[in-house]
Amino acid sequence: MEIVRKNSLEEINNTIPVPSGKESFIKKLFAFSGPGALVAVGYMDPGNWITSIQGGALYGYLLLSVILISSLIAMLLQMMCAKLGIVTGMDLAQATKTLVGRKTAFILWITTELAIIATEIAEVIGSAIALNLLFQIPLLLGVIITALDVFLLLALIKFGIRKIEALAFILTVTIFIIFAYEVALANPDLLLIMRSFLPKYDILNAHVEGGDSAFFIALGVVGATVMPHNLYLHSSIVQSRQYNRNDWYALKEAIRYATIDSNIQLSFSFIINCLLLGLGATLFFGKNPDDIGRFAQLYEALKDHNMVGTIASSTLATLFAVALLASGQNATITGTLTGQVVMEGFVNFKLPLWQRRIITRMIAILPVLACIYLWGHNGDVVEKLLVYTQVFLSIALPVSMIPLLYLTSSKKTMGIFVNCKLFIILGWLATVLLIILNIQLIFETLYTSSRHI
Repeated sequence: MEIVRKNSLEEINNTIPVPSGKESFIKKLFAFSGPGALVAVGYMDPGNWITSIQGGALYGYLLLSVILISSLIAMLLQMMCAKLGIVTGMDLAQATKTLVGRKTAFILWITTELAIIATEIAEVIGSAIALNLLFQIPLLLGVIITALDVFLLLALIKFGIRKIEALAFILTVTIFIIFAYEVALANPDLLLIMRSFLPKYDILNAHVEGGDSAFFIALGVVGATVMPHNLYLHSSIVQSRQYNRNDWYALKEAIRYATIDSNIQLSFSFIINCLLLGLGATLFFGKNPDDIGRFAQLYEALKDHNMVGTIASSTLATLFAVALLASGQNATITGTLTGQVVMEGFVNFKLPLWQRRIITRMIAILPVLACIYLWGHNGDVVEKLLVYTQVFLSIALPVSMIPLLYLTSSKKTMGIFVNCKLFIILGWLATVLLIILNIQLIFETLYTSSRHI
């Protein structure tokens, strides 16, 4: 069966010039840099915040090794995504459709769209809570205000993909600086931090009374790290560069620089997640678990001298809320682009980006508004919805990971750029591990929720 396809994100495909010939490494890297920044956004959204900070608050630096392993797996998968897009000229949605056919592709499209909406819900919640903390805007009004970011995105698109990439990088650096500053003031034990990057058996059995187990939080860290939509997005936006599609050396060079770009940006997100966990550990470890679970409690704790001592100030609390708002807005930018990628790739249907943005955001807002309507301005309920969005993303993860590994390990698809044996083994081990852990996360979440009903 012949599949008719178009260029992925046709409006930006093959539009960004890159140096040719013997230009310097730095100039070439700069030209290829950008897609990694958009991808890294998904690794530091409000869902990651909750799991990382709670992990540090309840178990100190114990789970740093989980963040490290998850980030290394993410780097491997994103490298495969970039290679798939560059070599085949297809994004992951298009390539998957050629593999499974139209009917199955439609089912996969629905699943992926739901995953994008789940991600949008997390961004809505994070942004609304940040607005509440910064300006005392009620959650209901804050949720409605988040719908206005569609106009921000439309304005950015007019300036081109490079401006969007630059904004994503600036917001990421902003988040990094804020948390590096706050953690530095907390004066953490650097030697203990370095030792904690080695996995420990305690992760499997540690439990704090009144809080989730270390294993449960570790599952949350893993489940919230590799986002399904990132795999589709990366395989598409790497094709925005003007490398020679018919020259194997140019393809090899494009893969090299795309991988370096991705690894640099994911290293930023890795450090940020470590800083989040470190902030939770240095400020809240050993405290009452009931006092550390929510964004609002964390915000208030930063202003509470009795809890965090000399580093507490309204400035630190404000910086925390600003970083949360930046995180929500940052991840919002990529949702629309990913939605267009999967819609065109799976079902060959295209909407103007502004229509796509409005529809996705309106659908994402509805469950949040329903929670507020039914339970009032209860932060616990709203943030619990955020946790459930991460669980759904875990369910959707295999839909993108398994085709990615299969396609990039196929010599028929990739030719000389097929995954080496080491990457094939590591990729499938990581995939199986993540699937098992995510299934366990689902059961743990359902069990934990049932105990509190």
